[in-house]
Amino acid sequence: MSFNDIKKIADNSLMNTYGRFPLCAASGKGARLIDTDGREYIDFASGIGVNSLGFCDDEWADAVSAQAHRLNHVSNLYYSDVNVELADKLTRLTGFSRVFFANGGGETNEGAIKLARKYSFDKYGAGRHTIITLRNSFHGRTVTTLSATGQDVFHNFFFPFTEGFKYTPANDIDALRAAVDKTVCAIMIEVVQGEGGVNPLSPEFTAEVFKIARENDILVIADEVQTGIARTGKLLASEYLPEKPDVVTLAKGLGGGLPIGAMLCGEHLKDVLGPGTHATTFGGNPIVSAGALVVLSRVSKPGFLNEVLKKGDYIREKIAAMNNPHLTATRGLGLMIGIKVEGMSHKELCAKLIDAGLLALTAGGDTLRLLPPLTISYEDIDAGLEIIKKVLGQIK
Repeated sequence: MSFNDIKKIADNSLMNTYGRFPLCAASGKGARLIDTDGREYIDFASGIGVNSLGFCDDEWADAVSAQAHRLNHVSNLYYSDVNVELADKLTRLTGFSRVFFANGGGETNEGAIKLARKYSFDKYGAGRHTIITLRNSFHGRTVTTLSATGQDVFHNFFFPFTEGFKYTPANDIDALRAAVDKTVCAIMIEVVQGEGGVNPLSPEFTAEVFKIARENDILVIADEVQTGIARTGKLLASEYLPEKPDVVTLAKGLGGGLPIGAMLCGEHLKDVLGPGTHATTFGGNPIVSAGALVVLSRVSKPGFLNEVLKKGDYIREKIAAMNNPHLTATRGLGLMIGIKVEGMSHKELCAKLIDAGLLALTAGGDTLRLLPPLTISYEDIDAGLEIIKKVLGQIK
């Protein structure tokens, strides 16, 4: 079918919940995508940070296919050897005590919210349930995680929202301290605010987060749905923090292209959620677990994380060397890159880049967001950067 045929069917069958670009993906390999018209694109988006090993990595695809032929699904009322192997590998690599597997970021963050509130209820009783999150944060699309998200634009239509959240500006220590009272049970942060504009938290602020938390027996939850699994040049972005969070949530890049979420917790929280308090039908599915095992195996190989850091630095240096007035401040860590766009809409620039053969993303604050596959080659990086340079050169 032609693209127009596909779009017509989509318009008549899919809910209109996405502002889709005029592109229909047909196949991909590594950091290159082919659409249904046979056109090729360089991928600087990786499915919004999902395709950590790029499109259709051979080792990943073989593991997923083999698992699909062996066992496709089994209820969590039973054990699954591949799921247990994934849990063991993930906890050993991260140093956390236990993991709960879910289906994606929103569901995983829901689990973290429940864990924090139950921990506090078990220890202090009712009334200590408030969770502080940051302005410009993004934590999911469910009613509760929308409520946790510190952006007013999301707090509409779906009333009543889940109560029990406060918001303070990122990197504002005084505002954070003022928000803490006897109702607070947790502080939830993103080490780098992804959807909010690729904004890293300052070391001074994160140090104060942990200080306040320890003074008040408040849990620290690190939402690493976008930053986790080597995206920032460390296995977990929370390794940049002064202390280990009590809870870390993962999704996106962990599955390498299949839906998975993971909530990690420390030893002091391992028994908070017992049988009947939390569950999922598909979380930790054997096929997804097989793919995630390949991802973890690859990103934990010697030298992999250093390469992510080097590639990120390389892209930022090349962007700066363009010296283009439409691209100003560059932010982020590793291969999570945000570039401030001025003089034009970041959405307009993203559309022009896609039209020229480069897949890119936007984020808050008029930010162009780049999330290339972690395995992208320097050849493909250069090809993508050349498209950015060319497009910018055509804009007056």
